[in-house]
Amino acid sequence: MASPRPRARRRNPKLRLPRSTSAQIQEFRHNSPRLRLISVWLVLLVGMAGLTLRLAHLQLFTGGELKAKAAEQQLVQEAPHPSRRQMVDRQGNVVAMDQVVYTLYMHPMLFKKPDEVVARSVGEILGRSDKSLLRQFDQQESGINLQTDISEETAKRLRDLGLDGIELLPAPQRMYPQGELFAQITGYIDLEGEPKAGVEMDFEQQLRYANPKLGEATTLQQVARDDLQLQLTIDSRLQRIAQENLAATVAEFKAKRGALMVMDSHTGEMLAMAIAPTYNPNEYYNADVSQFKNWAVSDLYEPGSTFKPLNVAIALETGSIAPTDTIYDEGEIFVEDWPIRNVDFKYIGGRGTLSLTDVLRYSSNVGMVHVMQRLPRSLYYEWLEKLGIGGETGVDLPGEVNGQIKERSQFEGSEVEAATTAFGQGFSLTPLQLLQLHGILANGGKKVTPHVVRGLTNADDQLTWTPEQAKAQQIFSPDTTREVLKMMQEVVDDGTGSAAKIEGYQVAGKTGTAQKATEYGTYGDQRITSFVSIAPVSEPRYVVLAVVDEPQGENAYGGTVTAPLVKKMLNSLVVLEGVTPDGAPGKVTEELEQHSLDETTPDEAFPE
Repeated sequence: MASPRPRARRRNPKLRLPRSTSAQIQEFRHNSPRLRLISVWLVLLVGMAGLTLRLAHLQLFTGGELKAKAAEQQLVQEAPHPSRRQMVDRQGNVVAMDQVVYTLYMHPMLFKKPDEVVARSVGEILGRSDKSLLRQFDQQESGINLQTDISEETAKRLRDLGLDGIELLPAPQRMYPQGELFAQITGYIDLEGEPKAGVEMDFEQQLRYANPKLGEATTLQQVARDDLQLQLTIDSRLQRIAQENLAATVAEFKAKRGALMVMDSHTGEMLAMAIAPTYNPNEYYNADVSQFKNWAVSDLYEPGSTFKPLNVAIALETGSIAPTDTIYDEGEIFVEDWPIRNVDFKYIGGRGTLSLTDVLRYSSNVGMVHVMQRLPRSLYYEWLEKLGIGGETGVDLPGEVNGQIKERSQFEGSEVEAATTAFGQGFSLTPLQLLQLHGILANGGKKVTPHVVRGLTNADDQLTWTPEQAKAQQIFSPDTTREVLKMMQEVVDDGTGSAAKIEGYQVAGKTGTAQKATEYGTYGDQRITSFVSIAPVSEPRYVVLAVVDEPQGENAYGGTVTAPLVKKMLNSLVVLEGVTPDGAPGKVTEELEQHSLDETTPDEAFPE
């Protein structure tokens, strides 16, 4: 029997697709490669359009900013250089300069040698222990600020190690080669590169290299093309002598502070401006904040008897008194029931009839009151205003304050106000302003502006820029100033200023010992001593002022504290400036020539 024929498997009619659906599937299979291609092209076109828009945005809107940032990064990394010009003294000696220092960053993730090897090699150069460095390496994988202010020499030694993971970032740092000598004049630059105080602050624009924008890095090519430097009027030789002797005097008398200044009365140029105590601008962060200000410019005091020669000049100029007139000195008088007496009244009593020269010679308070009583108080006040009392000098240093004087109505309505002003009290000014006022007596009656900056000079010492100075103002006639100088010479030759006398030269001067006002407006036991000198009288040019605040001791007066200090300054000044001795034209005395000017110790160079 034949085996049955196998039945063909019948398809499930429910699974049979309609003809239209089957056709669609076949059509989709046929078209899917084309759809995928179109989709890919659409994605690419959208991406390209987005990139094009992004590039256009970067180039048209933020391109400049990004370019500036890139340039800044490249300059910092590749072209370390100074950002401020040098500052030099009168002779061209460097006073302030930029030097390149480095900040060391470590990136342990980039080390190709064991951490211990890197720590040992770096530690030997930096003087650091391996353990301390390894502890820092463990803190983070990159960007460890290991040390700042690394010198060029140390940076080279670190580079020579050839280690991966070491990064040295250069930056300019301001350096003051002469330490504290010029601190009160130059000021300083802080760690953020900002000028603080002094010439650094007031001449920021002239000290910075010319850049498109303030704060941008300077290229090496710019520095190479720029040979300018800011020159001061200060003579570092005189400055050193002034600073050392002032510091010694302040220490000897346990004083609060002191100032010693020298000015050329013809030009207003400051040759020396010493302040004590001072600080080292290289380490300004270790200084007392109070030392940053130049108190000869920023603080007021009552000048006392050093103002008397100016009062005499006012009286002579107005014709209220003649050089040959006499004054009667009772030793003590009462003005509006207020007692006014001479400082030596307890021992000397009244001196009787005095010449105008004797009034200055003995520094008679009573005599000066009588002299100024010859002027109407309204006229006296006008002359005080003409001198600039209550104003400022206009010096090219920051922080200068205006002097103080009573209101006109109070001055004119009170006899005692004019009386106290006659001997230098009841008003206040800065030490620098007193120096400026005595410059009027020294140069034939003109008021000039004291200044410490000469200007910008090039490599050939040619001035390319000078600061503007106020025009000199004629205050007194030359005849008046000559008469006052002759009287002031007697103060030094045979008076309270005899301690400032120097052999071979005619010196004019005036002592001052003023009581200091307390915070309550009364006068206490503390005093401020001063001595001002003009030399030489034969051809007056230089004005020297010393002020010592709150010297201690019973014998602390202008004639004992500051006059000897001025003498030391004058001894150096006449030699360094080549001042011809009186009576010996054409040469400097052999005795002065043989003194060494090596700037070591002023007392050794110019023994008394």
